[in-house]
Amino acid sequence: MRRFLPNLLRLAALVLLIAFLVQPMLFEPLLKPLVQANAPAVYNQGSLLSLTLSHLATVFTATFAATIVAVGLAILVTRPIGAEFLPLSRSLVNIGQTFPPVAVLALAVPAVGFGEKPTLIALFLYGLLPIFENAMTGLSTLPPAIVEAARGTGMTAWQRLTKVEVPLALPVILAGIRLSVTISLATATIGSTVAAKTLGEVIIAGLQSNNLAFVLQGGLVVAVLAVLIYDAFSALERVLARRAGRAS
Repeated sequence: MRRFLPNLLRLAALVLLIAFLVQPMLFEPLLKPLVQANAPAVYNQGSLLSLTLSHLATVFTATFAATIVAVGLAILVTRPIGAEFLPLSRSLVNIGQTFPPVAVLALAVPAVGFGEKPTLIALFLYGLLPIFENAMTGLSTLPPAIVEAARGTGMTAWQRLTKVEVPLALPVILAGIRLSVTISLATATIGSTVAAKTLGEVIIAGLQSNNLAFVLQGGLVVAVLAVLIYDAFSALERVLARRAGRAS
């Protein structure tokens, strides 16, 4: 029973999250004590489901772009021809960690305007470092015997990369993507300050109206999403790690 308890808790969290997003009024009695008299207990300035889907779309779009760039750079610097670009690549991916996301938003708005674009830029820059570092670690710590065996079978460099190196490094790369997604889920809430459609709208509305229930709703939805997605990526990493272990 103890072995299944974590999965049961995750399933319960997922069911409650879906129920809240689809029928939030069912939870009004629980939230009513948190608001002042006559104040709405459930966010009523838009659809929570729509905001959640938009929030997730923004996060995954930025993470997908960051993954393409970061993994591409990691592949480049782990090849003999690109090893000299490692310091430059590290400097590039560290840009997002140098500037706070709020500063990136402030710099991006004059260039691309309000809306989703500044948020995508901030999340993209912020997500590069963990993916790059994990991809580089995964590709540079492969068992030499396996790489040599692949070379000995007559595989081309491209075949070794796509059929041996990347599949074996995938669990480590996925760990970097998991970290990037988890960070971006929370960071994306500030995108609402520049008119992006994220769950930050709910939190900001609660802060502006002194409505604790609104703040709690926005924060809890983001937190539950982060936990569920983190666990999903962790489970996928374990599956890929087992496959990589059998392959090696």
